[in-house]
Amino acid sequence: MSNEFERKHRHSGSGHFRGHFSSLFDSEKALRAIGLKRGDTLLDAGCGEGRFSIPALEIVGDRGKVYAVDISEKSIKILKENIKKSDIKNIEAFAGDITKNLPIKNESIDICLMANVLHGLVANKEVESALKEMYRVLKPNGSLVIIDFKKIDGPPGPSKSIRLTPEEVEEIIGKYGFKKKKVSEIGEYHYAITFVKKLSREG
Repeated sequence: MSNEFERKHRHSGSGHFRGHFSSLFDSEKALRAIGLKRGDTLLDAGCGEGRFSIPALEIVGDRGKVYAVDISEKSIKILKENIKKSDIKNIEAFAGDITKNLPIKNESIDICLMANVLHGLVANKEVESALKEMYRVLKPNGSLVIIDFKKIDGPPGPSKSIRLTPEEVEEIIGKYGFKKKKVSEIGEYHYAITFVKKLSREG
């Protein structure tokens, strides 16, 4: 994957990257709040260095599985090193583009998590391809969870100009076969919106 492509998917702002913003709240607590449970299969789409992927493994247990994918080969390398140190078996981490066809079976995922990702997809005009891929891999009635920065001034996070309100997120996601289930606050600077995959996709 080219450096130019990785740069395209980077957005400036204090505390924007996964290693910084995850310290603003308890990742495991957030995962439990969005409904992740033992035996689930999670796709962490835009996983960074695994700030959600690793604690997710504690929740899903031996009967569950985590797929961790990120556009940054450097981030995936760090995640794989941590996986190796911990001798973890039930995770597949790989560098990939979530707007393309991922090496994941149709309707095999219980929860797709996109944390601090959607605003970048909107800025790059890649929403449609990414959400169609999330729809493909999710089980019927599976959940798509969007965690992102609140649309407020100042750090941490990207420029306010590319942040999205929960209402904007609902309007965007609703076009691709998902129905809003609930909105939650995740710490001082983030919100989480859970969507359910509809059995039939309109449009």
